[in-house]
Amino acid sequence: MPKYIILLLLSLSSLRSFAQHDVPPTTEFAITGAVKKPMKVTISAMLQMPQDAIGDVTITNHRGDPKTTVKQLKGVLLKTLLDSAGILSVKPKDLSEIMIRLIASDGYKNVYSWNELFNTEVGNHVYIITTMDGKPMDQVDGRILVLSLSDMVSGRRHLKGLATVEVVKM
Repeated sequence: MPKYIILLLLSLSSLRSFAQHDVPPTTEFAITGAVKKPMKVTISAMLQMPQDAIGDVTITNHRGDPKTTVKQLKGVLLKTLLDSAGILSVKPKDLSEIMIRLIASDGYKNVYSWNELFNTEVGNHVYIITTMDGKPMDQVDGRILVLSLSDMVSGRRHLKGLATVEVVKM
């Protein structure tokens, strides 16, 4: 009988490990690292900035299967916020050694290169979402959301609970 109880407990604990964990919501994020002006950015500050109407976006999983559709999105380009902070570089060649690491409140990370954001079309489609389903992000679960709309599989860089944007010189 004790074997069955242990087996049951192990089975239940393994199911828990496969469940999606909750991402602690964020209301602000920091821009740190190799920037001229480190800053804290709040949801309310982003709502005061010029925002792009994005529309509806289907989020896919790592295999490209549709998971959910987020609607009525508006957002601010990540590179607009990075321009506000001012990336440190002595000469233009230095920019090729810059990486931008986005870190969520649960430790999940996304990485972009400076060239990817500022020298390709990708940078024109990486948004920090300000409004979803017609509501400002301070009224939405997960709060600060980052989407890369030009990715073929959106789930890989779909980041909830943005806490830090770290500019790193490699």
